[in-house]
Amino acid sequence: MIGTPDESIEREAPASGDAALAHILAPGVIDVTHGPILYLDDITVSFDGFRALNGLSLTLDAGELRCVIGPNGAGKTTMMDVVTGRTRPDSGRAFLGQTLDLTRMDEPTIARAGIGRKFQKPSVFEQHPVWENLELAMKTDKRWHASLRARLTADARLLIEQTLATIGLEHEARRAAGELSHGQKQRLEIGMLLMQQPALLLLDEPAAGMTDDETMALAALLDRLRGTCSMIVVEHDMEFVAALAGAQSRVTVMAEGRVLAQGTLDEVKRDETVIESYLGR
Repeated sequence: MIGTPDESIEREAPASGDAALAHILAPGVIDVTHGPILYLDDITVSFDGFRALNGLSLTLDAGELRCVIGPNGAGKTTMMDVVTGRTRPDSGRAFLGQTLDLTRMDEPTIARAGIGRKFQKPSVFEQHPVWENLELAMKTDKRWHASLRARLTADARLLIEQTLATIGLEHEARRAAGELSHGQKQRLEIGMLLMQQPALLLLDEPAAGMTDDETMALAALLDRLRGTCSMIVVEHDMEFVAALAGAQSRVTVMAEGRVLAQGTLDEVKRDETVIESYLGR
């Protein structure tokens, strides 16, 4: 039986190339020995007879940044809901690494396993300084008795300082988060997720509502994070997608609850089915 990341199990892996038997390498460690960190296999989700996901299959490699595009109603957000445990699929399989069955884990367990998610609207503690937002988000024991005794260690301070530099807010550290611009709040929330040291980040339209300069600053931030964790970025802004995907990264196009096309951005932009259903002529 599949358990939580803290249990040692052995199970046949979902089909992916020549993947054979899979096993947890160590408690809390995601097994990516075969390459992919995320497997979605024939996922179906229905709401009142409407199929939000219709046999969706997708694989994400460890360390990969994947842009997912598609029209409204394509199932992009529902796909993220399945990965984070917010929605249970009617059928299909969803695995983190080789062994962690996401369909049998609840949202808190999935978050502790290493999946972080950012929604479209930034969610920060507006009355608290930027520094404290990062401190509050840190991956620590949140139980009340542990919190009473908690002290910020030198390593923790260093991590906060490094994260501030990464998200470009080192000069705003003592400023209340509510005073930041929209783009800065978006970067702060990404920093809060980074404080939890995720293996996989899901970002839902992070560039929505940003100015052109803010959008490019966010693209530069995500590019700097490339390879430090795996990322799925759902986005409609094609200039932002182009800045992230470049010439080589894979882009997935979704429509009607399934993968419509996949390849480099240039490849999917030339795909006739993508042109007809999403990009237009």
